[in-house]
Amino acid sequence: MLLLPGLECNDMTKGLVLGIYSKEKEDDVPPFTSAGQNCDKLTTGKLRGTSNISGPPLKDFPSVVLVGLSIKAAGINEQENWREGKENIRAALAAGCRQIQDPELSSVEVDPCGDTQAAEEGAVLGLYEYDDLKQKKKLAMSAKLYGSGAQEAWPKGVLFACGQKLACHLMETQANEMMPTRFAEIIEKNLKSANSETEVHIRTRSWIEEQAMGSFLSVAKGSDEPPVFLEIHYKGSPNANKPPLVFVGKGITFDSGGISIKASANMDLMRADMGGAATICSGIMSAAKLNLPINITGLAPLCENTPSSKVNKLEDVVRARNGKTIQVDNTDAEGRLILADIILNATTLTGAMDIALGSGATGVFTNLSWLWNKLFEASIETGDHCQLADVNNVGKYRCAGACTAVAFLREFVTHPKWAHLDTAGMMTNKDEVPYLRKGITGRPTRTLIDFLLRFSQDNA
Repeated sequence: MLLLPGLECNDMTKGLVLGIYSKEKEDDVPPFTSAGQNCDKLTTGKLRGTSNISGPPLKDFPSVVLVGLSIKAAGINEQENWREGKENIRAALAAGCRQIQDPELSSVEVDPCGDTQAAEEGAVLGLYEYDDLKQKKKLAMSAKLYGSGAQEAWPKGVLFACGQKLACHLMETQANEMMPTRFAEIIEKNLKSANSETEVHIRTRSWIEEQAMGSFLSVAKGSDEPPVFLEIHYKGSPNANKPPLVFVGKGITFDSGGISIKASANMDLMRADMGGAATICSGIMSAAKLNLPINITGLAPLCENTPSSKVNKLEDVVRARNGKTIQVDNTDAEGRLILADIILNATTLTGAMDIALGSGATGVFTNLSWLWNKLFEASIETGDHCQLADVNNVGKYRCAGACTAVAFLREFVTHPKWAHLDTAGMMTNKDEVPYLRKGITGRPTRTLIDFLLRFSQDNA
């Protein structure tokens, strides 16, 4: 990445990020992208000259960053199962936008780098930082497309990135601010503003009790914070009676483990244990903004899992909505309890998935090949890895914990077509994903949006 002295400019409030590819041969000149070539022509070769030596400012921009895109036309990385060119663009544009971020600059124009959607995703996600509680905030910088090419893909990139930003914001917010009721209110506001063909039902404790959701209530009873069963609908199909695609998301707004209490180290991250609910709700909101011609339902049981004299005790027996009884041997396995009462579902369900796949992939458990294929294809485009797991590998003891959890959930799934996504490993980012800040990620929201887009195209 190269920070140039800038292009001479009357408007001192905007910056520019342009891409440049690696040399194919030792004696070659590193090639610019199309936007970079156009900029170089407009400045009569001064961009190339300034990239070689530090010369006087050029015209139009006070600050310019050239970012490396690696090799040109990079395809699918078979080991990582992602489109390497797209990930290179996202990473490069994020780095360039952060480099140019300055209190004096209110906007940055970015090179589409041959993939406008990926460029915008990288710019928006790279600039995003949770700073709600900071007194001194950075000036909000807007990202715009440089040049006139591929304008139609720009809003799509904004939408995908903003969907992930919403999920990240919900997950990152402190637990004493993001309680079940507050979570539901935010989703209601965002969904209703996204599309008029939406419905939101915020179900209270009395409704949950009427539905005999004993498994869900057994987790919620430990906290004074009231539980919520959030039900959202997007009705985009011309046929209102067409069965919807149903998403279920785990919504533990803080998970202490109950009386099977977690270690204090990293317990603060458990404010994001409602990542399943955050990603599916954000995905459905994005589908509504895209006006996809399908019907979608989202269900999210929301509550806290905290210790008190009212909580589940070990070997307590609770009764789920379908009449099955469940013996509670570990109150820190609460995710499967709240989901049992409710079916593509997404959850930050098990630490075992984090151990198995780390932060690199979401574990996918499904009994349907086409559903797996669509999720896998979507993850290749978005860079959110999906790894197929064996639903038959049910561990009796400590091993195969993620598989044990999904085998438990399978007992409560009544539809023949289903998948379970365990996103626990992807909940946080250290430095594995360069275009995301360290901390909570909001992944795999973009994969869910891409999946819904593919699903709608196949079922139009």
